[in-house]
Formats: sequence, C-alpha cells, structure tokens
Amino acid sequence: MDLLINIDVPDLERALAFYTQAFDLDVRRRFGEQGAELTGWPVSLFLLQKETGSKGAGDALRTYERHWTPVHLDVVVDDINEAVARAVAAGARVERGVRMSVWGKIAELADPFGHGLCLIEFLNRGYDEIADLDPAAI
Repeated sequence: MDLLINIDVPDLERALAFYTQAFDLDVRRRFGEQGAELTGWPVSLFLLQKETGSKGAGDALRTYERHWTPVHLDVVVDDINEAVARAVAAGARVERGVRMSVWGKIAELADPFGHGLCLIEFLNRGYDEIADLDPAAI
C-alpha cells in the first residue's frame, strides 16, 4: 500500500507557488495544466486544478472559500515560529496562533484556497506524553 495526498485548487500556478515556498517542496512532475506532484514530505502531494463550481464529491460543487472538513494536513516542523512566518509569507492565513500543549506546539492556518492545515512542533516525547502505552489497554 501507499498513501498519496491530493488537494484540489482553482489555480495550479498559485498553488505551486504557495506549497513550494511555504513548505520547501519540489515539483517532481507536471500533468500539463491540470496537476503536479510535489515531493519533500514522506508522501507525495498532488495539486489538482479543479475549477470553482465544478462537481466535487457527491452532488457538492467545489468552492474555495474557507471550509471545514474533518480531514486536514498536520505538517510537523522543527521550528513552529519559523514555519508560521514562512507559510504566512507564502500566502497562508493564521486562524489560531501558536499554542502550547504538553506534547508540543500547534498553530492552525488556512492555505490560500480555503484548506485548513496545522503546523506542529513536537516537544518532549511528542504524543507519547498523552498516550496510554500500556499494551493491555489497547
């Protein structure tokens, strides 16, 4: 098995500029004017140009205003303040600034196309700080 991330965007060139600048990703290959594959994360990120108002999942029409979905990207970074600044400079919008937790720091952002994403900087033992590691509890 493998995992791929696909993100629909209304403007491929603008999306390429954002994701390469914000996250230092590289364009591996292009699919004409319809899409591109980016590398630099443990999984490939595909940007797919889909026009506003075109049919999406089910009967829903695509819209690129800020929207909520239970599926989003968590991007783990070494320095959250630097990562937030870089993402904002590339066009992201901060929705909730950096917050601390026992497992690390988190900031909630939106990309220029309405997709939510979180930046995470793990501290201490990361999620193991809050995980039940007792095998009998699993």
